[in-house]
Amino acid sequence: MDIGLKLKELRVLKGLTQEELADRSELSKGFISQLERNLTSPSIATLTDILQCLGTSLGEFFNELPEEQVVFGKADYFEKYDPELKNEIKWIIPNAQKHVMEPILLTLEAGGETYPDNPHEGEEFGYVLQGSVSIHVGSRIYRAKKGESFYFVPDKKHYLTSKTGALLVWVSSPPSF
Repeated sequence: MDIGLKLKELRVLKGLTQEELADRSELSKGFISQLERNLTSPSIATLTDILQCLGTSLGEFFNELPEEQVVFGKADYFEKYDPELKNEIKWIIPNAQKHVMEPILLTLEAGGETYPDNPHEGEEFGYVLQGSVSIHVGSRIYRAKKGESFYFVPDKKHYLTSKTGALLVWVSSPPSF
């Protein structure tokens, strides 16, 4: 662990200059500078004082959590093809159903549709990447084509169909797929 770099990151995150941190921790600006460049090491007591000024503790400072994956590629996708409905669903964020929203990449073949979904709380959003879709919400039907998006509150039975085939990103909150 690079203690100096981590101290500097915390200081910058708190919007403090080296001088301001030095004043708050009753140290010199030169000492803070040397710490951040790893030219000197603080005692445990001094490090505890500095961390207190930065709003954290020794335990939090040294607790390194594994970095979360933020970018996902095709190798991370989970795919499911339904020959009966003529659609393919790709969950483009692994374990998305554990989160507030669940984005998927949906491919509808010509004549394909999605499973009818019963009314539920939340929101539904989609963006059509290729082709066009019909969005069935209750007794109403809406159409969206390439480059258009749609949004609705899923308080009625809803599903998508496509006569010509389509590729779209669909985000459901909370997850319902």
